[in-house]
Amino acid sequence: MPLAVLDFPRIDPVLVSLGPFAIRWYALAYIVGILLGWVYARALIRNERLWGGPAPLSVVDFDDFVVWVTLGIILGGRTGYVLFYNFDLFVADPLKIVKLWEGGMSFHGGFLGCVAAVVLFARSRGLSIATVGDLTCAVAPIGIFLGRLANFINGELWGRAAPDVPWAMVFPGGGPLPRHPSQLYEAGLEGLALFLLLFLAVRAGALKRPGLTVGLFACVYAVARSFCEVFREPDPQLGFLWGGMTMGMLLSVPLFLAGVGFIVHALRRPPLGRATPAEAA
Repeated sequence: MPLAVLDFPRIDPVLVSLGPFAIRWYALAYIVGILLGWVYARALIRNERLWGGPAPLSVVDFDDFVVWVTLGIILGGRTGYVLFYNFDLFVADPLKIVKLWEGGMSFHGGFLGCVAAVVLFARSRGLSIATVGDLTCAVAPIGIFLGRLANFINGELWGRAAPDVPWAMVFPGGGPLPRHPSQLYEAGLEGLALFLLLFLAVRAGALKRPGLTVGLFACVYAVARSFCEVFREPDPQLGFLWGGMTMGMLLSVPLFLAGVGFIVHALRRPPLGRATPAEAA
């Protein structure tokens, strides 16, 4: 073991305990991520310069949408984890599906849950599906960043063994070898870097082209996730899959391709401010 290996900061996963009830960092990450995303989205909607005029949806519309997308994240994330990562376990004990406090959420499943929430909500309000999706993706990296930090605090989803890396850590439950703190890599790339990129894209006029922010989010996340998977230990129940890829890599392929499709489609259409309401729908 290298002398420079870092100590894992043993932070209690439970922030506050009140009798039988406990507030965990992981749950707090979801709550704070949704709240901060909601505040940021409201600011984007109010900034007419970003849209080339009044935004195609109101602040009140997005306030109502928060409930829909929260359900989409939770239900989609859990369903994705069950189907993609631990199907046999949940077939053997279906009651485990509702035990969210035991952990187990999938980003790609959560993303599909968000897609369903966006489509259903936009259709119910007569709004542009692409525009609601753009706002959702513009704020999503906030929650991803906080969620990956919570993974690190929980000492879960650790990286592959890296005995020669000076910033490697020995994770509780991860064996004696120092490992990449891959949760922090993901927080930095999938969260912070993606947020900054989309922030700049929005300031450059991305919201004027419905679907462009969705496409950028999907492509950049897929690349960042695949890169981080190189340093992340594969899920033990799955291991390496086809061609030495991990499940996270495989699920990122269709996400990237969908993102390319959204970008191409968005760039072929006239930007908001010059398009008719029918063209922007």
